[in-house]
Amino acid sequence: MNVKQDRNFDDLIDRFETRIYDTIKGSWRLQLLQEDLQRFVKRPSLTVWDAGCGQAQISLWLARHGHRLTLCDLSSKMLDKARSQFSEAGFEADIYHQSAQSLTVQLNQFDLILCHAVVEWLADPITSLMAIAERVKPGGYLSLLFYNRNAMVYQNVLKGGWRLQPILDDHYIGKGHKLTPPHPQFPHDLRAEMEKAGFSVETHTGIRVFYDYLNREAKNNSNEAELFALEQRYCRLPTYRDMGRYVHLLMKKSD
Repeated sequence: MNVKQDRNFDDLIDRFETRIYDTIKGSWRLQLLQEDLQRFVKRPSLTVWDAGCGQAQISLWLARHGHRLTLCDLSSKMLDKARSQFSEAGFEADIYHQSAQSLTVQLNQFDLILCHAVVEWLADPITSLMAIAERVKPGGYLSLLFYNRNAMVYQNVLKGGWRLQPILDDHYIGKGHKLTPPHPQFPHDLRAEMEKAGFSVETHTGIRVFYDYLNREAKNNSNEAELFALEQRYCRLPTYRDMGRYVHLLMKKSD
């Protein structure tokens, strides 16, 4: 019997760098996340847990603003990258090589928890997310970025052909490439789950609400600065924000 496991990216770290981190898609994602998290820049030193940190770009940005970071990841190679970046920049962090949900029993609560592009790769997404969210202090924040199931459905329908019946049958999940997550989430479902758990949404942002729907010709014929200006203008408006490739919810835990 096959036992479902969380995804470990040791075997795909090079592809992550070339296909995500070193691309316009990756840079736009980081920029929009930084805009959403800007409120924490001038706050006194906060305790921050990056739960599934990857190469920890956002964590390093927060460390530069005086916050105390705890990092964890299932991938030892991702952690090596994160550790190296922190060391080169002259910052320290508590670093754990294990899954976020298994680490919850060892950690105190935090002022801010980052859970970015993690949930969609977990074997048990909602249960694991709730365990992570419990580590947010009352009055603290959870920054949740996830792969949007709306976008997966819409883009596959636009491509047509053989993809239509699997979508009708709800059998399209997990059928894509190695970088396509097996558990994309609907924004309205995650909002409802988090609200039941005592969180209120303060910022709701779509990441790449237009760019990922453009074909190659349209991208080649478009000005990148104008495209990003459109992303910034529409990414937090209802309808558009729920069509982004990723959705970011910044949520506050009730006191």
